[in-house]
Amino acid sequence: FSMARMHSRKKGKSGSSKPMKKVPGWAPYKEKEVEKLVVKFAKAGKSGSQIGMILRDSYGINSIKAATNKNVLAILGENNLKPHLPDDMLNLIKKLIAIKAHKEKNKHDATAIRGFTLTVSKIRRLMKYYKRTKVLPLDWKLNMDRLKMYLE
Repeated sequence: FSMARMHSRKKGKSGSSKPMKKVPGWAPYKEKEVEKLVVKFAKAGKSGSQIGMILRDSYGINSIKAATNKNVLAILGENNLKPHLPDDMLNLIKKLIAIKAHKEKNKHDATAIRGFTLTVSKIRRLMKYYKRTKVLPLDWKLNMDRLKMYLE
């Protein structure tokens, strides 16, 4: 049984495989060192997913959760560096800003209008999820007129 893509009418499988659950004996960094690296990159303005990729590619840390028994957001929360909005929501808002700018220049681009609608619906769906899981406050609303304020 395979799930279908929501907006493209294609079937699809996830492209990634999970990293190992345990830390190998040759791992170069221990728990506290990994946490310090996460905090360092967060202070440099990197998002949670960017931190994970940097540690994987440059430092050889295959799984932050396996190394520290905490995920990136938990580490950031302990150090008061947690972002005000989740990464996926911020990425969709950035995409929405780009589409909106494109729509203003190209008023008759129907594909962009559809992309705008689909992106807004994805944001609304995520918003419902994050309100349900108490990541966002229940009275949080997306202000379409002031989208850039979310990126600050």
